[in-house]
Amino acid sequence: MSETSPKLRAELDGIPTYKPGKPAAADGPVAFKLSSNENPYPPLPGVMETAIAAARNFNRYPDMACSGLMNELSERFGVPATHLATGTGSVGVAQSLIQSTSGPGDEVIYAWRSFEAYPIITQISGATSVQVPLTAGEVHDLDAMADAITERTRLIFVCNPNNPTGTVVRRAELERFLDRVPSDVLVVLDEAYREFIRDAEVPDGLEIYRDRPNVAVLRTFSKAYGLAGLRVGFAVAHEPVAAALRKTAVPFGVSQLAQDAAVASLRAEDELLGRVGSLVCERTRVHEGLVGQGWTVPETQANFVWLRLGEHTLDFAAACEKAGVVVRPFAGEGVRVTIGEAEANDVFLHTAEAFRKIVTG
Repeated sequence: MSETSPKLRAELDGIPTYKPGKPAAADGPVAFKLSSNENPYPPLPGVMETAIAAARNFNRYPDMACSGLMNELSERFGVPATHLATGTGSVGVAQSLIQSTSGPGDEVIYAWRSFEAYPIITQISGATSVQVPLTAGEVHDLDAMADAITERTRLIFVCNPNNPTGTVVRRAELERFLDRVPSDVLVVLDEAYREFIRDAEVPDGLEIYRDRPNVAVLRTFSKAYGLAGLRVGFAVAHEPVAAALRKTAVPFGVSQLAQDAAVASLRAEDELLGRVGSLVCERTRVHEGLVGQGWTVPETQANFVWLRLGEHTLDFAAACEKAGVVVRPFAGEGVRVTIGEAEANDVFLHTAEAFRKIVTG
């Protein structure tokens, strides 16, 4: 038998592995999962019944064009159906965006730290990542990002709110940045946490995209809508970009169950807004609690908070797990903690207070 392995693309060497949030312990004390930015609530009213009905037809392929969902999104957001493309979560659509724009020799710009899938999907395409450090306040440095644009730049991600810091880019600074971006460079406004924003100065990306053909907007049903396990997201972009996304999407990638559940979720908006409002109230309580304990916590407009802990990061995560909550550590940098049910948030706050006393002496 030959010991020679099949030849694989060199671009795949050294790709970092995506690290999902650690699940709650199945055989330990009661534990809460605050590591994946999931919605702690069950599916919205009517969604489970719709999903069960769709499950009866698993022997059939889904509607590859996602016609029902596309029509619902078109009506809900006031955009042409030809400006829409769906995928397996917003990250699936993000990968299609890179595949449609960037390859070997091209550059993709994004802030760092930001969504950890960006370097992975960029390297898979063979393009080069250009990571621009966040400011001292954990915010996108848009001036530095604009300065980083070269003739090789093909795509720029602006994660708003930013994952994992929760910080936002406001309208004036975003529009000033976009005015500096060449018209042939695609800017992707990744708005996975749009529904949690309460800062009136943060623009809705859909307002921005309408007058700018080089702007695309990413959204997902995984967070506020609570469909993380079904993997359905979408992009809104002008027709040439949206058409390219539909070409590069995996055929039949979004299951019929996911499509129908997403439509049902869109139709339960009143209940959605109530649940999001409750999570925002808990977010305020958690943020104020941490600040009251003496932590420096950036203002967050997402469904999570960020603690920059440096060398104490892994110790803090271990202390949280021991107490019964699982958080998302980024070794040497900090932890991202999802806003969950009140009981979980209480455990986290008690742990943070005790840990701070130990660290500060």
